[in-house]
Parts: sequence; C-alpha cells; structure tokens
Amino acid sequence: MIIVTSESITGKEIVETLGLVKGNTIRARHIGRDITAALKNITGGEIEEYTKLMGEAREQAIDRMVENAENLGADAIIGVRFSTSYVMAQAAEVLAYGTAVKVK
Repeated sequence: MIIVTSESITGKEIVETLGLVKGNTIRARHIGRDITAALKNITGGEIEEYTKLMGEAREQAIDRMVENAENLGADAIIGVRFSTSYVMAQAAEVLAYGTAVKVK
C-alpha cells in the first residue's frame, strides 16, 4: 500500500478514486506515565512516555486506515492527514484519513 500526503504519486496514474478512508484510536494516559511526566515537568526535557504513547496511537490509526482502504480494493491512499482531539480528561483521539485510490 502506497501512503502519501500529496494529492498525486510521482510515476503513478490514479485510475479510480474509491473515497474517504479513515482510522482512529483513543488512548488514555497511564498513572505511571503521569508520575514520570510530572518529574520531567520539573527538570525539563522530552517526555518520552507520552511521545511513545502518541507514536503508537498514530501507527494504530494508520493501520486501521490501511485496512479500510484494503477493504475497498485500494492500491494507495493519497492526501493523508492526521487530526487529534481531546475526548475526556486524560484521553485523546488520533485520527488518520485520506483518499483511497487505484493506481497503475
């Protein structure tokens, strides 16, 4: 599966547009990570625990978007974007979306 943020794929011709595909996940913070984050807040620096959490959430959202595209018979997803939103205290959604296409 080809996944790009652009509206075209160099060297490929889009022969059919199959529609919007998306994948999302909602992740909650973990108390252990919160304690470590609070300590980092005092000393400064990257909060690796949250970086890892968000990275895992993005990968899961991408996997779900790809599965959605494969179910439509797509070869590629163009115009891929990410969105995040606050759902509730200590929980956030990561959404990946794009346009499923067939290419040759």
